[in-house]
Amino acid sequence: MLAQFVLFDGFDPLDVVAPYEVLHCAGELTAGAVRTELVSAEGPREVPSGLADVSLRATAALDPERADLVVLPGAVGELSDPAGLTEAERARTIPAILHRALDTALPRLVGAALARPETLVAAVCGGSLIVAMAGLAQGRPVTTHHLGRQLLDGTGAQHVDARVVDDGDLLTSGGVTSGLDLALHLVEREIGPRVACAVEQALVYERRGIVWSATGAVPALAL
Repeated sequence: MLAQFVLFDGFDPLDVVAPYEVLHCAGELTAGAVRTELVSAEGPREVPSGLADVSLRATAALDPERADLVVLPGAVGELSDPAGLTEAERARTIPAILHRALDTALPRLVGAALARPETLVAAVCGGSLIVAMAGLAQGRPVTTHHLGRQLLDGTGAQHVDARVVDDGDLLTSGGVTSGLDLALHLVEREIGPRVACAVEQALVYERRGIVWSATGAVPALAL
């Protein structure tokens, strides 16, 4: 399984590095059954994160025809109300960073990945907002960071209050550290629980929460 981790200007480093290490570890434990790659929509380049002086290098282009899994991170930026900010300050807000990512080839490439039966798309934190704001999650259950709920509500996606949501070829997770839980769920689902357990032991981390999916009985009461 080739997992491509997408970088875009202003990405959140933890959204990338945490699930990357989980899947890289799974590859180490399975003699290469999982391969990991840092990519961007533009191809190989140094990509600045939303944290000052922190960047990662994309070594290849995002390619839905090659990838079995595409992982989208969220962004790091200002959380202030844009109404009282200068133009320069507004440009550093998370919505502005996400909108700039949407102005690249990224939405088209993610759409191509979702249209390909062999490819999974997983989004961490605000990464699900990129999918939803691109119109690629209409009517689909997704989760995101709680501060992104307002942006999500206007996209036609169905918000689910869960740490990880599995909707088949589209998997999403909430804020930042939930990328660990998303990645471990992917390892369990795609490679197997014995490898997922071994990764937990290697990283000294136990997965949190229940993975939501539209299966099983429906609760009689909305809590």
